[in-house]
Formats: sequence, C-alpha cells, structure tokens
Amino acid sequence: MDKMNLAHIIKKIAGEQNVMIDEPMKNHSSFKVGGAADILVTPTSAFQLSEILKLCKKENVPIFIIGNGSNLIVSDKGIRGVVIKIFDNFSGCKVENNTMSVYAGTLLSKVSNIALKNELTGLEFAAGIPGTLGGAIAMNAGAYGGEMKDVVVETECMDLNGEIKVLRGSEHEFGYRTSHILKNSYIVLKSVLHLKKGNKQEIKELMDDLNRRRKEKQPLEMPSAGSVFKRPEGHFAGKLIEDCNLKGYRIGGAQVSEKHCGFIVNTGNATASDIQSLIKHIQETVKSTYGIELQTEVRIIGEK
Repeated sequence: MDKMNLAHIIKKIAGEQNVMIDEPMKNHSSFKVGGAADILVTPTSAFQLSEILKLCKKENVPIFIIGNGSNLIVSDKGIRGVVIKIFDNFSGCKVENNTMSVYAGTLLSKVSNIALKNELTGLEFAAGIPGTLGGAIAMNAGAYGGEMKDVVVETECMDLNGEIKVLRGSEHEFGYRTSHILKNSYIVLKSVLHLKKGNKQEIKELMDDLNRRRKEKQPLEMPSAGSVFKRPEGHFAGKLIEDCNLKGYRIGGAQVSEKHCGFIVNTGNATASDIQSLIKHIQETVKSTYGIELQTEVRIIGEK
C-alpha cells in the first residue's frame, strides 16, 4: 500500500487533524534535528492505537513510537513508515489518596507538579526530567537518587500486535535505564504510581533545589537530548569525557557541552549526522584512553 492510501486509512481511524504526511522530525525532537517521517500520527485512545498497529502489521509497515522526543536522535534521511506520537492527545492524571493514575503522554514535570499540589512525596526527582511518563517508565528514568521503579506499581501497556497487557510490581523488571516494557517493545498506555503523604513546603523546596542544581550544571538553554551516555559501572560518563579533554569539542554544529560533558548540544545548525559522528568520536576516544565502552542512553532511529 502506498503512503497516501495508508495515510487516508489512518486518518479514518485517528481523525484527519491527528495525521501528518512528510512531517519534519526536527519539529518533534528536543535536539531539533531529523528528516521527514512518511506519516506521523497522534492517537487519542488505546482503541485508535490498537487499530493503527494492526493496520501497520497487516501492511508490513515499520512503526516507531515516540513521546515528546526528548531522548531521541532522528536521522537526516528521516523515517520510512509510521511514527506514532504518544503525547498531548494521550495525557491526563487522576489522584486518589496516595495513588496517581497517569496516561503515558503526560509530561513528567506536570505529573510532579500535580503530586506537589496534592501533598504527595516521592516524585521530586522527576520534576526536571523533560520526557513523558511513558518514556520515563519504559527506560526507568531517574535523577538525583530516584528512579521510576521507586513509585510505579502497575502499568497498562500494548504490544505491537495491538493487544493490551497489564504489568504489576516486579513484572516490570526494572533495571538501570531498562524494563520489561523496553525489552519487549511494549507501548505504555497508563500507569499507577504510589506515593506518600508529605509536607507541601518541604516537597516544593526539594523540587526547587533539584531544578536549581539542574540549571547550574546542565545546558538547558540549548537543544539537546539530555544525558547521551549511560553511566559506566564505577565511573561517570561526563567525567571520563572531560578527562579526555573533549569539553567543547565539536563536529559541525554538534558540540560536547562546556557546562556538562555528558551532554551533546546543537549549537544551531547541527545535523543528526554531526551528532552521531561526535558520539562515535567520544566513544572511540574514551575506549582508547580508558578501555571503557560508553553505551548510549539516547534512542537513534530513522533511515541510515
């Protein structure tokens, strides 16, 4: 089936306003790079998502799931197939006592602020993480000593066949920047978080302190995808990169941040190719200097 016919059917499922053809992915990535996706769709329900997945499987069309693109590098050639964006159209939150039920497309910063308003503690670490809840759970996002695994008790997901699964407790198989969800390419629909009653002022003070520390240490004023590399056991990626004298090193418009060497920033005109070349150079330099292989934390997708 050709692109236009496929887009026509997807529009019938998700609504014309929620489907874009030849959409530049730089508009959907915090790095502000990436070529066009054949079709980008923002479903508003689990039913729509399931129907789109079943259609793509039947037609043998590749699919790519993204949140708000804060942990993503899309290639300059773009994406052949269908990008499903779980974001604004798939968001919402309900609070009951110490429990929050949150849809996958809700920004983590928003979830943290709702927790604050309801005097619930346990999510302070997530206040400055730029991603959506779904992406954060899939990769067990964390910061300042906290991780999603500390608060997630149940997750409703969908597999790539469009079937719903429910994971509880240890079934999530959370690890360092991984989970059962990530390993099996499940799509988070919504999740239940269990928090504790706390003091509103103390929660706010901790959130403010963590956000202040982020601003001081991270290049939040420039396009990036956050921390590029996973933390190697017994080391810090940023320190290894800095000790290799790579602070400020650049290829094209991509640069190792002067503020935090664990970040690569787009100085204004970077391509995905610049960023990927810089990642490779960093990995090779750290390997040859220290014998340590840095693994990427960011997702790299698209046509090679």
